This record gives sequence, structure tokens and C-alpha cells, in this order.
Amino acid sequence: MARITRKELKTDKFALEVEHTVNFFEDHRQQLIRYGGIALGVAALIAVYLIYAGHEHAAREAALAHAIEVQEAGVGGTSATGGLTFPTQEAKDKEAIKVFGDLKNKYSGSMEAEVAQYYLGSILADQGNLAQAEKSFQEAAEKGDARYSSLAKLSLGQIYFSDGRDTQGESMLRDLIKHPTVFVSSEQATITLAKYLAIKKPAEARKLLEPLRSQPGSVGQIALTILGEMMN
Repeated sequence: MARITRKELKTDKFALEVEHTVNFFEDHRQQLIRYGGIALGVAALIAVYLIYAGHEHAAREAALAHAIEVQEAGVGGTSATGGLTFPTQEAKDKEAIKVFGDLKNKYSGSMEAEVAQYYLGSILADQGNLAQAEKSFQEAAEKGDARYSSLAKLSLGQIYFSDGRDTQGESMLRDLIKHPTVFVSSEQATITLAKYLAIKKPAEARKLLEPLRSQPGSVGQIALTILGEMMN
């Protein structure tokens, strides 16, 4: 999984890490079509936070750590560091779905289960199974707290745009712009929406991006890049 580069939007350390997904969007445009890559990038950050945040429930943390190990495992050959590997992507996905599913069912209602639910949707999306991914993200959006719900809604918005449900996608992303969380910033949701509106509603996309172009760091750079591309 591609690593997300650092940017400076908030002083909170974990918020900084989560909001690196704005850079991930810009650097991996082709993966925007396959939503899972984005979702997994965010979920990995959340999972790392949960594991190292000092929670007392060691069993849940261990189960989540193992599930992440499976998802982060290599495919084909052997690992130079002796880490877990799988012979094929299909075998890896099958095991990842199993371990995240087991975690979700065993620890239902926990934060780790919410991360597992989000991961399941991400894996399905990365496989191209957007119908099932949508169901998984929908469950995460409805049952997770505001933070995890916002992540699921971000992915749902992208799925809606991917299959022509532009009105639903725009409504979802505009709601995230108005109600940001530590996991989905207003800037992140704005840039995501602007990218989807750029073709059919360029004037509206420019209206969204103009206030961001003067912001320092990656947000301003990305806004300028998109605006420049729209002029070509």
C-alpha cells in the first residue's frame, strides 16, 4: 500500500496523519477509480492509532494488529524481513476478509470492530465489488461514531459518483464539508468533491477550490494543481 506523505493542516499529531489522504488523492489519481486504495490508506492510519493509543483491551488490539498484518502482507515470494506473505492476491484477500470479519463479529460494538467494518468495505472496493463495498460502508456510516462514520461517508460519496449517482455523491460530500471530523477534514472533502465536479460543473468546482488555493502546504498546492488542469 502506498504511503501517505506529510502535510501541515492541524497541530494534533494524529489529525495530521489522517489528513495526509489529501496528498494521497493527488499522487494516486488512477486509484481514485478503485476507492479501496484510499480507504485502506485511511484505515491503516486509524488502526495504528488505536493500537498505540494506550487502550486497555489487549485482546482486541492484538486481533486488530494481526488483521492489519495480513492486509499489509506481501504477495508472491518471501519477505526479506521474514514477514507474512501470500502466494496470490486472491489468497491474501480471502484471509484478510476472514480475519477482519472474525474481529468484527467477536468484538461487535468496539472501535476495533468499526475499523474492521471499514476495512472490509475497502477490500471489497479494491476487488471491484462496489455493490458489496457500498453495503459495508453504509453499515459503517450508520453504526460507527462520527469519526468512523465520516470515513465511510467519504468512500460512499466516491462510489455514488462512480456509478452515476452524482446528486447523492455531491450531497454526501457537501455534508462532510459542513461537518468535518478529525478523520475527514473540510478541506479533504472539498477537494474530493471539486475533482468530481470539475468535468460537469467546472464553475462550481472552481468556486470550491478558490478559497483553498492560498492555504499553505499541500492543500493550497493541490487546489492550484486542479485549477491549472481545468484550464488546459
